[in-house]
Amino acid sequence: MSPQKIAVTTLGCKVNQFESASFISGFEKQGCELVTALEDADILVVNTCAVTARAGQQSRQLIRKLRRKNPQARLLVTGCYAQMTADELPELVADTSLVVIGNADKHLLVKAALEQDTYPSITDIGTACEICPLPVQRFSDRTRAYLRIQDGCNNFCSYCIVPFTRGRCRSLPLAEVLHQVKVFAEEGYQELVITGINVGKYGSDLAEGEDIYSLLETLCSCFPAMRIRLSSVEPTEVNERLLDLMTGFPNFMPHLHIPLQSGDNGVLARMKRKYSTEFFAEVVNRVHTVAPHAAIGCDILAGFPGEDEQAVDRSYNFLADLPVTYLHIFPYSLRPGTAAAKFPDQIPGPIKDARVARLQKLDKQKRQAFYQQHCGTIQNVLCEGKDKQAGVLKGFSANYIPVYCKGEASLVGSVVPVQLLRNEDNRVFGKII
Repeated sequence: MSPQKIAVTTLGCKVNQFESASFISGFEKQGCELVTALEDADILVVNTCAVTARAGQQSRQLIRKLRRKNPQARLLVTGCYAQMTADELPELVADTSLVVIGNADKHLLVKAALEQDTYPSITDIGTACEICPLPVQRFSDRTRAYLRIQDGCNNFCSYCIVPFTRGRCRSLPLAEVLHQVKVFAEEGYQELVITGINVGKYGSDLAEGEDIYSLLETLCSCFPAMRIRLSSVEPTEVNERLLDLMTGFPNFMPHLHIPLQSGDNGVLARMKRKYSTEFFAEVVNRVHTVAPHAAIGCDILAGFPGEDEQAVDRSYNFLADLPVTYLHIFPYSLRPGTAAAKFPDQIPGPIKDARVARLQKLDKQKRQAFYQQHCGTIQNVLCEGKDKQAGVLKGFSANYIPVYCKGEASLVGSVVPVQLLRNEDNRVFGKII
């Protein structure tokens, strides 16, 4: 009997990508054959996203598309969009046999797929007290490993649906973290990205006495040959302990992604963010002073309800004056069920688009300046693949500069010293030393 063919498709964040890698590891352990979503499959798995209205729309479109492509396949849908719309999904694809797996039960997905178990109800994610175990053997298409150490969020920012789809903060016990990192090290990974929904709250739900800082110190000490990168951390969690790690361990990457969301205090207050622009500026300037070579990124929401032109200008000018390296910019997306969905003065789409475009120009200027500043330096670059168009290796430096250089394909997955030579349209070209 030939092995069952499985197609796993993923939308959304690094946490989803980690979880899908666990599904794939589980299917491979059972002797299944992994195929792409474009091939004929016996089982289809869709790991969805709902962080924005567009992400939800993409999830719906993908589910319909895959069902049309493989009408006979067993279809399992999981992720945040599935958590939100479990009752609607069978009607969406006219398929009462569709299996919906909630975020609290993702560890049951492989069993449900192969044994044809059904789970007619979604676990109330708000009652989940433990993180579901999702071991990963390796990532089939990535040279960096992701490790989800934490799930859920207790913040309930007024614009965010995530606490309703991911639940409260839940952490992976230290022993399980160390075991997973050991697996990645044995698989030859040179870099580990620590990820979660609110990673800075790691350990707050456990009785182990660990927190994100002690965990990072343990990882840097126990795995000195592996580059450790933190995916995102709230401004209120950037402190001296974190900066000491950055300056004290050569394998802790000088790169912090710190969500801001708005550079206007009135907007921040309506967002229910727990800091002011003055506090955020102190944090960023402190990082820049201690580690001037470090990359500092931040998230920005454009067009939040009630954001007037004065607030827009204050936010833009605040960002322009900050020593940040890059911006991740998103138009505000109304999510039913959140407090902000009921706010008056919702901003029309074209106005949001114009504000996004203005911030994108600033982002390009920020990146250009940071990359240019590092031309002439030698950086350790993790080669992640070949750029087919340019015909050269591509990868990222420790401080997250995208680097392109000539080299053999055998170097993919390796860290090599590269002298940065020139910046062309925010792509930095160099030569291997």
